[in-house]
Amino acid sequence: MSHLNICTPERLAGFCQQLAQAKQIALDTEFVSERTYRPVLCLVQVAVDGELALIDPLAVKDLKPFWEAIARPGHETIVHAGRGELEFCFHAVGRPPAGLFDVQIVAGLVGIEYPAGYGTLISKLLGQKPNKAETRTDWRQRPLSRRQIQYALDDIRYLPALREELESRLTRLQRQAWVAEEMALVVEEVQWAMSQERWRRVSGNSGLKGRSLAIVRELWRWREAEAQQRNCPARRVLRDDLLVELARRETAEIQRIAAVRGLDRSDLKRELPKIAEAIQRGLDLAEDDWPTSTRPDNLPQMSVLGQFLYAALGSVCREKEIAPPLVGTPNDIREWIAYRLDRGRTRRQPRLARGWRAQVVGNLFDDLLAGKISVRVGDPNAESPLVLDRCCSD
Repeated sequence: MSHLNICTPERLAGFCQQLAQAKQIALDTEFVSERTYRPVLCLVQVAVDGELALIDPLAVKDLKPFWEAIARPGHETIVHAGRGELEFCFHAVGRPPAGLFDVQIVAGLVGIEYPAGYGTLISKLLGQKPNKAETRTDWRQRPLSRRQIQYALDDIRYLPALREELESRLTRLQRQAWVAEEMALVVEEVQWAMSQERWRRVSGNSGLKGRSLAIVRELWRWREAEAQQRNCPARRVLRDDLLVELARRETAEIQRIAAVRGLDRSDLKRELPKIAEAIQRGLDLAEDDWPTSTRPDNLPQMSVLGQFLYAALGSVCREKEIAPPLVGTPNDIREWIAYRLDRGRTRRQPRLARGWRAQVVGNLFDDLLAGKISVRVGDPNAESPLVLDRCCSD
């Protein structure tokens, strides 16, 4: 269990010099997010040049030199499900880790299940079983126990070997270009999400329209500001279901707001005037300023076409050794259908019509809708029972 223990600024500076010479850096983090507005980074694990290191952010307060080293071009950064690491890096230095290689995503690109857990990948690709007994540990406590340290080190120990095994499969399938495209997309999505108001992620708002969505947005803005001030999770200020119910009722009358079940908490009673003000701001907006729903029209044919194309997607992906959930979700298919039917609901080209996804299924979907390809059942006992036949032209 030998490793570097970095708990002073001086040791961190020396380690960053080592990182500057590295061609490959494996990275993981441990954080706690249950009680604060933003996740609290509690531990950083790094594997570089065959050496393992643990950085203690609770002892070394300023990790900017480390994130600068991670973002500096010239190396590959290996992660597993690394959106959290991307966000920490963006927050610290405004740039993503250089040369990103996410083994969870790449595993999906070569036909392994997606999203596959770290232990699953180690078992399937390396034939080993790491210790996962500390998944619910409190990483803020010090000193760390021997079991916690072992768990943290295991989270990076296997990343280089996983990357090597995945590279051999990428070479066989000739999909290295797909990896570069997908990593760029992940970075773009994380950066976009961090720069946007995330009020559309309020659960339960999908059935709302117009004025109600405007109220959701105003309540979300109030809730975010309040949560940031209190340094607590936003949903602890006001639950999503209560926020949506208030938006659905479209009233700023305090008496009617107070009548909503769940708003009888003493802390919420004190906030009723501010809640009413937020609702009133939504009510006062002109119709032209209302948010629009991003959901495709619920057309009668949407359900049938969606099920049909999703079945085709699964069949094609299994044949081509790609994990279907990585290629597209049912919602991705609905967005593609709306885009192709030109209902004016999509403002940008959907994922399935771009890049490697278009090569795999997007162009195929075009041919299916045009009647150039037919679908039939081949062997009903096969893992992929559907067969796609290209129709003969006259």
